[in-house]
Amino acid sequence: MPATLPLRPVDADVCCSAVTGGVLSAEEAEGIARTFKALGDPTRVRLLSLIAASSGGEACICDLTEPVGLSQPTVSHHMKLLVDAGLATREQRGRWAYYRVVTEALERAASALRP
Repeated sequence: MPATLPLRPVDADVCCSAVTGGVLSAEEAEGIARTFKALGDPTRVRLLSLIAASSGGEACICDLTEPVGLSQPTVSHHMKLLVDAGLATREQRGRWAYYRVVTEALERAASALRP
């Protein structure tokens, strides 16, 4: 027998996201598109999940190359796109770059799809 999920209460503040709540401005549409474009690559999605699952919620670029099987310059390119889209932050510590996921950006992206 299929499981049923509880219904969420209908609340105007909760139910109306940027996409379904009205016409988007050109800037809003561009921002949402940039986010989803960055998330449109499976390697970048995997990198975000690796960072989020890392101890302390951050990961060094040196720890991200082996799990995705790509060279450091390629991983750096993917991470630059994620940082530019606002989905991750970058902090330089000596020779290595450390990254954190911007959870608020992921929450905004998810809310853009909610009815």
